[in-house]
Amino acid sequence: MARADAPPLRELVRDYLAFLALNRNVSAHTLRAYRTDLELWLVWLAGDRGVRPSQLRLSAFDSDAVRGFLGALYDRGNSRASTARRLAALRGFARFLLREEQIETDPTAVIGAPRKEKTLPSHLSGSDMDRLLAAPDTSTVAGRRDAAILELFYASGLRLSELVALDLDDVNLAGRVVRVMGKGGRERLVPFNQATARALRAMLADHASLPDAQSSGARRHRTRHPLFRNLRGGRLTTRSVDRIVRQYVRKAGIGGGISPHALRHTFATHLLQAGADLRAIQELLGHARLSTTQRYTHLDVQRLMDVYRDAHPRAERQSPGRPAAVRTTTGSKDPVVE
Repeated sequence: MARADAPPLRELVRDYLAFLALNRNVSAHTLRAYRTDLELWLVWLAGDRGVRPSQLRLSAFDSDAVRGFLGALYDRGNSRASTARRLAALRGFARFLLREEQIETDPTAVIGAPRKEKTLPSHLSGSDMDRLLAAPDTSTVAGRRDAAILELFYASGLRLSELVALDLDDVNLAGRVVRVMGKGGRERLVPFNQATARALRAMLADHASLPDAQSSGARRHRTRHPLFRNLRGGRLTTRSVDRIVRQYVRKAGIGGGISPHALRHTFATHLLQAGADLRAIQELLGHARLSTTQRYTHLDVQRLMDVYRDAHPRAERQSPGRPAAVRTTTGSKDPVVE
């Protein structure tokens, strides 16, 4: 039951987004995603009710408005992950309305979230990664910067948003460690290797020739000097770094679908293959839950089966050129080999 004197639905959505920005201190990326998701819902709901979005009242926010929206997303071919994210935006909005005593019951409470597909993260082989790291032309300013970006991605497993947010004083070249502000405002220290330190030093030597686009940052109330800059001296954006990575993926002749996030997966997978402890990988990646890190254990199933066949005296040897069939048994989370 909604309050009769409640403001229009779109106005309440704006209030919720302002609450997230001012009281919850969510990232700009999260705020933009929630704004997009809720605006998409308002436009669909207005079309379903035959009115303009500005005419929607709070009473239109009921369980049917949620079920119908999710059904429309399914019909459009949206993935389960994006549908679940949009449902999460509606759930958060409903909790806000309950807190503000605009509604008495949560219209999303009876809606089940779609089960996410169990997909394995994309990652690069060691040889592919070597080709990618060698792709930038380090005789140019942009090439030296791009080489440092690729080296740091692979050496640290940083998220794209974490990498572009780095400032000069977040990097300790002598100690080969970088200070990262991750999700939820959690700070962590991540080591990197000598190759990355050399690439960063080469890039930093070029900073003197670039304008110094300082910015006043709320983080620790200091003036911020971006680590990775464009040629005008400003901080590189996530979109720019994504474009840079994909450019070198093509130049290295690597198959499509490789993004900055795939480099994070590659970092974790290669550590796991080398015998690193899963808890240590969790700390390096900044995962709040070990279950998130455990996805990488599924990547190594085929390699482990090959080792088993070669090493165990009673293991069946498959005929040359005939790969094992992998399936997932009912009720099991892990692939097994037939």
